[in-house]
Amino acid sequence: MEFSLLATFRLAFLSLITSSVSKVSGSGSNSTYFNPVLPGWHSDPSCTQVDGTFFCVTSTFISFPGLPIYASKDLINWKLVSHVWNRDAQLPGVSWNTTGQQDGMYAATLRHHDGEFYVICEYLGLSEGILGVVFKSTDPFDDEAWSDPVIFHPDKIDPDLFWDDGKLYVATQGVILQELDLGTGDLSQPAISLWNGTGGVWPEGPHLYKKDDWYYLMIAEGGTEANHSITIARSRELTGPYEAYENNPILTNRNTDEYFQTVGHGDLFQDSEGNWWGMCLSTRSGPDFEIYPMGRETVLFPVTWESGSWPVLQPVRGNMSGWALPPPNRDIPGDGPFNSDPDTYDFAEGTSIPRNLVHWRVPRPGAFSVSSKGLQIVPSRNNLTGTPFSTTTPELSGQQGLSFVGRRQTDTLFTFSVDVSFTPSHVHQEAGVTVFLTQVNHIDLGIVLLSENPSSHVSGRKQVKPKPQLSFRFRTEGTGIPPAPNTVPVPEDWVDGPIRLYIETANATHYNLSASAARDPSSRIHVGTASAGLVSGGNGSFVGSLVGAYATCNGAGKGFECPEGGNAYFNRWRYSGLGQYVTETQVV
Repeated sequence: MEFSLLATFRLAFLSLITSSVSKVSGSGSNSTYFNPVLPGWHSDPSCTQVDGTFFCVTSTFISFPGLPIYASKDLINWKLVSHVWNRDAQLPGVSWNTTGQQDGMYAATLRHHDGEFYVICEYLGLSEGILGVVFKSTDPFDDEAWSDPVIFHPDKIDPDLFWDDGKLYVATQGVILQELDLGTGDLSQPAISLWNGTGGVWPEGPHLYKKDDWYYLMIAEGGTEANHSITIARSRELTGPYEAYENNPILTNRNTDEYFQTVGHGDLFQDSEGNWWGMCLSTRSGPDFEIYPMGRETVLFPVTWESGSWPVLQPVRGNMSGWALPPPNRDIPGDGPFNSDPDTYDFAEGTSIPRNLVHWRVPRPGAFSVSSKGLQIVPSRNNLTGTPFSTTTPELSGQQGLSFVGRRQTDTLFTFSVDVSFTPSHVHQEAGVTVFLTQVNHIDLGIVLLSENPSSHVSGRKQVKPKPQLSFRFRTEGTGIPPAPNTVPVPEDWVDGPIRLYIETANATHYNLSASAARDPSSRIHVGTASAGLVSGGNGSFVGSLVGAYATCNGAGKGFECPEGGNAYFNRWRYSGLGQYVTETQVV
């Protein structure tokens, strides 16, 4: 698709969003908007509003940097302003000692208290058990302003922060309550049992609110798939007893044929006019729950909460209406991108790697840099699969540096391309692009140096040493039945310049992967097509797909080092959204 057509699609989409929001801002009537407001993998949102700006944090598991902070003044345009966990020194060695694909930073809570922002979270997957962390900052727009964490040692996940009568409390899965000493990290014992929900499995994700002399306890139940829901109870005392609302659950899409499924794990907050809103996670899978490559995303819903009454949460749909939204406003500090904006990155020397590009665990020092040739990726011995879950081959497991960087797939329909300069000197050195969910769920198109079959190189009675062949290789790992791998020789007249690799959605359920000479996009070769089901669920049911670039030597070399000569350089990185499904048939 030509760039002019991409631009037309993009401008039409932005025009539609701007138009619908601008109709709201001029009057006090109800607003209309589309969900998800944070499309792409953004699970377990927790949000607050400070001086007219809304802030949210979401789960990131083992991706790094982790715990992104998004800021918005209108609840629609969300800018990535910092990452709470942004340097290995905050938790030295923790990432490299994590084996599982869905370990790491689970659900966090974001709160503002006495002029400071606090993020509490728990890191799973370490041999010593759950690692609780509390970060704080007076400037959420600056990575470096986020502190090293206060460490605590909980028994349960999904911590909430709640201040009451000068004391700080943590509520966790179960639901139990403990006082937390931020000076020492000590938790009070024994924990106080507050409420175990209405009978659904996994009562978790608790959030406490004090309103009209009531303590309200809102939780998630049913597990984070088709039975997910939000329930609530209240008490006159913080420590209970808590009375369950007779009309629970207060929010769910279970047992429906709605396009938005898994609705749950939410948080409530007010705008500057006093209106209540909520954010929670949802999956655009429909009831079949088979194709959902973006995983759990963040949706917005209006809340009616009258004095002394229970909150009423509007059901989650793709097309929403509710309180008048704040007027459109993209005047947010910081150098990060807005989540729904396209990527246009040329990696000029001296620039930083864009904030919305992330890795799978903390990368090895020096593996990624911006040079005079573009974004340089030094290959890792392990490829995108490696030996995941291994405790005996850490040099191939990906634990200590997977040479991959990517951005969230934030649109049902999109196009992604990047120019690759790559001159491998050893067989099996490879650089390419991928749709990546986990190390066992990914769809790849690589440029790889392969050996030719020796039997085809015989001259008389003398065998001729085969000449390695630079090739395109399409291969996949994932949920369901993968397509057959495909290898296509790189045309000889492409070798002396950069090669453009493409990933595009054929439709809502499949990806096309192709290549061209960067100087001649019309020379494009189609190399493979794969189902988005490969990167839906499976070993990545908590996360969502990333689209990006990698380099590897596919196990050659020794220790953690590849043979020399396999560095890859990436330029002209382009990602553009072409459409967002808000029902199974409606695209905006």
